[in-house]
Amino acid sequence: MSEANAKYTRNNPFLSEITVNRLLTAEGSEKETRHIELTLDEGMEYVPGDAVGILPTNRDAAVEEILKALGFTGEERVLDHYKVEISLLEAVRTRLQIGVLTRSSILQLAKLDPSVEGLQAMVGPDNKARAEEYAYGRELVDLVTDFPGIITNPQQLFQVVARLTPRMYSIASSLLAHPGMVETTVRVVRYESHGKERQGLCSGHLGERGPVGAKIPIFLHANGQFRLPEDTTKPVIMVGPGTGIAPFRAFLEERQVKGETGKNWLFFGEQRKALDFLYQDQLEGMHKDGLLTRLDTAFSRDQAKKVYVQDRIAEHAAELFAWLEEGAYFYVCGDASRMAKDVELALLDAIAKGSNGTLDHANEYLAQMKKDKRYQRDVY
Repeated sequence: MSEANAKYTRNNPFLSEITVNRLLTAEGSEKETRHIELTLDEGMEYVPGDAVGILPTNRDAAVEEILKALGFTGEERVLDHYKVEISLLEAVRTRLQIGVLTRSSILQLAKLDPSVEGLQAMVGPDNKARAEEYAYGRELVDLVTDFPGIITNPQQLFQVVARLTPRMYSIASSLLAHPGMVETTVRVVRYESHGKERQGLCSGHLGERGPVGAKIPIFLHANGQFRLPEDTTKPVIMVGPGTGIAPFRAFLEERQVKGETGKNWLFFGEQRKALDFLYQDQLEGMHKDGLLTRLDTAFSRDQAKKVYVQDRIAEHAAELFAWLEEGAYFYVCGDASRMAKDVELALLDAIAKGSNGTLDHANEYLAQMKKDKRYQRDVY
């Protein structure tokens, strides 16, 4: 770790400047995905596979809404998590997680006043489902509005609300290709719930409050479990739908700058080619000049039957297995809940078919790949 990396941490971040904040999706897309470029201090370093931690702030309207619901002015003095005295306004803006409501906040509020029946009905293991159902789609302001008058001292907020934590984003650039900069790919989350318009904390910050020239606190986070092969002649297979493309853009830029000779195969998926093909020009350029040996895309909404990256893997199973037999490394980045599982099943199927083996044999083959660090995942 460089001295600069050690110096800048989540508790002592570097105040970076946003130099580019560009919309990647086209008008009419159901998604708002942005390419963000941030300055680094001298000596700050990363390698492809690492992440950038961004410390967002709560939006002003949400902060005002909370203070109003609690009946505080914001000028009250409180001690933060490090016992540093600050204003309540500053605490709610930069220290406390007032967005997505958690079951923990419900339980902590119930402890402050055990006489409130509505809250007690959500306490205890037997009522876990009820508490989670209430929390779903709500924020802290909903809780304190539904159960007013319980928080009487501003300091109690630190008991009820979790600490505002940094958001980690896969780095989408090679430092060799972009000296002094770190780049990432962010999907801005916006939704309506319980009659209110809401947004993701950090993605909303970057989408609405992160214009070019704005300053934002960041730090770099190493991820030793997600790395290009040390042997630069080895082929790599990358599966990165949506914002999962980010680390693979970094991988490809790195291999391009270094002149590495290993073959590269990318599977990318999104909803519609015309609207959602992230980094299309760059990826198609890499394919044209031979850096990307294969580029297979899956645009789920462009035909009657939805097609996903795992379907493309199944279509090209024989060639994919041939690459694995050549010693290819297989990487997956993106959604953990469904995509990563579906991709793994398609991979196992390709191994079983390619080796004329059973699913048990395919599992053994994959276990050996994991052991050899040839199967790596960065899923969230």
